Amino acid sequence: MSPEPVPPPPPPQCPRCDGGESFAQRLEKGDEALAAGEYEMAAELFRSLLAGLEQPDRGLCLRLGDALARAGRLPEALGAFRGAARLGALRPEELGELAGGLARAAGLREGRLSAGRPGRAPEAASEGRPASAAAALRDLLGCPRCRRLLHQPVTLPCGLTVCERCAEPGPARPQVRRVNVVLSGLLEKCFPAECRRRRLAGQARSLQRQHQTQAALLRCDQALDLAPDDNSLLLLRAELYLTLKNYEQALQDASAVCQNEPLLTKGHHIKAQALSGLGRSKEVLKEFLYCLALNPECCAVKKEVQKVMCEVFFPASENEHQNLTSSIQSRLMSQCHSHVNTRSPLEEGGNAGSSENPSEKSDVLRNTSSSVLSFILGLHFEEDKKTLESILPEAPSSGLKRQLPNDMVDAQDLSTPGKIPKKDMDSSPQRSMNSKIGEGPEFSIDVTDFECALCMRLLFEPVTTPCGHTFCLKCLERCLDHAPHCPLCKDKLSELLASRNFNITILAEELIFRYLSDELSDRKRIYDEEMMELSNLTRDVPIFVCAMAFPTVPCPLHVFEPRYRLMIRRCMETGTKRFGMCLSAEHAGISEYGCMLEIKDVRTFPDGSSVVDAIGISRFRVLSHRHRDGYNTADIEYLEDEKVEGPESEELATLHDSVYQQSVSWFASLQDHMKEQILSHFGIMPDRESEPQSNPSGPAWSWWILAVLPLERKAQLAILGMTLLKERLLAIRRILVIITRKMNSRQELLNNRERKN
Repeated sequence: MSPEPVPPPPPPQCPRCDGGESFAQRLEKGDEALAAGEYEMAAELFRSLLAGLEQPDRGLCLRLGDALARAGRLPEALGAFRGAARLGALRPEELGELAGGLARAAGLREGRLSAGRPGRAPEAASEGRPASAAAALRDLLGCPRCRRLLHQPVTLPCGLTVCERCAEPGPARPQVRRVNVVLSGLLEKCFPAECRRRRLAGQARSLQRQHQTQAALLRCDQALDLAPDDNSLLLLRAELYLTLKNYEQALQDASAVCQNEPLLTKGHHIKAQALSGLGRSKEVLKEFLYCLALNPECCAVKKEVQKVMCEVFFPASENEHQNLTSSIQSRLMSQCHSHVNTRSPLEEGGNAGSSENPSEKSDVLRNTSSSVLSFILGLHFEEDKKTLESILPEAPSSGLKRQLPNDMVDAQDLSTPGKIPKKDMDSSPQRSMNSKIGEGPEFSIDVTDFECALCMRLLFEPVTTPCGHTFCLKCLERCLDHAPHCPLCKDKLSELLASRNFNITILAEELIFRYLSDELSDRKRIYDEEMMELSNLTRDVPIFVCAMAFPTVPCPLHVFEPRYRLMIRRCMETGTKRFGMCLSAEHAGISEYGCMLEIKDVRTFPDGSSVVDAIGISRFRVLSHRHRDGYNTADIEYLEDEKVEGPESEELATLHDSVYQQSVSWFASLQDHMKEQILSHFGIMPDRESEPQSNPSGPAWSWWILAVLPLERKAQLAILGMTLLKERLLAIRRILVIITRKMNSRQELLNNRERKN
């Protein structure tokens, strides 16, 4: 039996082909896997492509390095980038993925710590420590923007109070306001030592901006004597030391801040600058990596990281192009064999210190003909591993535990977004300040701390002016009725008056509510009693002594006198929106009869004056009158027409129709310019009503015609007081007859003159 023929060996494949797929197709698959987040697959594809090349490809090395960095396989990624560096000088911008991978390996994931940065921690109240009265006051007096005790508090137009530095002008805050006098005095009273420290810190920062470094350092030291562990002061002093090139002292202060607040980006950044001045490149890279991990979107930090990485991992002496001569290739092959025999971390899985069986090594490393791949991945691996271990808290791996310097942050604490580790909360500046300053606040808030300078009573609805003075809302408005100036410092308040933007000062109101609740209750009771008294529409009704007004007829008014500004504002505040209109009387002061007006709209001008659109509602008789705050008030009774029935009602309806037609004819006989003036002021004449007695004040058209007719005020007042519709209609008829006769006589006289001429 003859042996079976041995099949011929397969033809050798092109190094750029594999199973029918071209090099370009496999490269495209690798790019797609990288874009889709399948980093392990992309790395294997790029590595297999490199293994089949006769000459290394720099772009493919960079692709492989990016994929390995995204996969968390940092030692291998470093090898890939080192190979690319030997084929051409690396640019810092090419190390973006490696920088990101190192930052993630440093112990922080992108976007996890933005909500957990240092500041006032809301969890402190829930840790079993009862909040003292001083701590509660301190918390209440904290700035909502910087989360620290208010310093030089400024109240914004919206009513929110922040530190002066936090209220610097910008697109959203074009106008700077002055310090709130009331709240500033309260802070000085309750926290004197800390206020002094904040003043010294402010002076130090101001001197720093003026480049007076030594003077700024002196102020900073004085402030730190009061609060040795204040992180903001330590950072400020570190910056000053950097300016003076005293890198050792700057490093000492920055390290203390990083120990107290490991999540503070600025602390790590200043520490990196100090280390850079001392020439400690690896530690510089570590601090910049923490900065990048805390703020992944910061482009400036990314550039710094990439620049330092070039210095640490790819020094200039190695960052040069080298040709693959045969001698170099043989040296690389021997290095590759030595790495394989010592269980290189490039074994399958790619993790340093792994415990895989040596027989399970990568096919690429077992293939002694893959000299290009050995060149790319085999150089200085052990050195790179040691460098990574010196930079990162522990040896990097795909499942690296997240840490910060000296294990300051527990990974479990950072797993919850926005949560600050307990030790960091306790060491934040605002929590350590009292213990370090050695003072407790003089906790004694009383009415004198919140007393209105105008009414000398507890502030009610406190409003702060741009000049920093706080008054009761009603007190301030009354002062602005007389002059557009601050009652205390006489600063102009024209803009505030024009906008009427009287927002309540939120912090002052909350402090009064919390610490002066009994006094506030008494103050509110007095205010409510005043408003109830002003709301009465029969007793002490506000009276505007001006012109004649009639029911249903519009009555626009220009209000500019301070007393009437106050009166109109009170009508709006009480919600009645009503006041009486009377004529002046020589002996009695005001007329016996008047008309109640209802406010429809108020338009205020920058000078404080206003135009009030009002309309007549009902008639009244004045029983007695007096004065309140400069304007007249009166006790009144309302008037209504007496109704008639039977034959008298029929007679009244006939008279009503007749006088209506007579009024229409008279108005139609007027000249066009006179009609236009009447219509522009009083509006269109109302239509005739089918039932004359349906309105208690009588038909609307009758009051319109009385307002239009050229009558003396005494005649108008007499008709206003009539309670019989028949009498008013007859009076209107007589007036129309007299006016018509005069018009006819005048017309005949004009005609006679024309005929004579």
